[in-house]
Amino acid sequence: KDIQYIESYYYNKLELARFDSNVGRYVGYTEYGVKQANYWNSDTSLISMRKAQRETYCLHNIGNWYPNM
Repeated sequence: KDIQYIESYYYNKLELARFDSNVGRYVGYTEYGVKQANYWNSDTSLISMRKAQRETYCLHNIGNWYPNM
């Protein structure tokens, strides 16, 4: 449960939006990012795919990053 999948979108070193597996949805940090986050959050297949990334990417590779776990 300590593992977290984050996908961030940046423009000119400013974070626009982020998907966080602990939150389970996109969060916008700018006016444009909020609009994009609302659009992405309305796509249930995209949200399901991002939630699955935690299991397929993070948990699958945890042994490579932390061999004693």
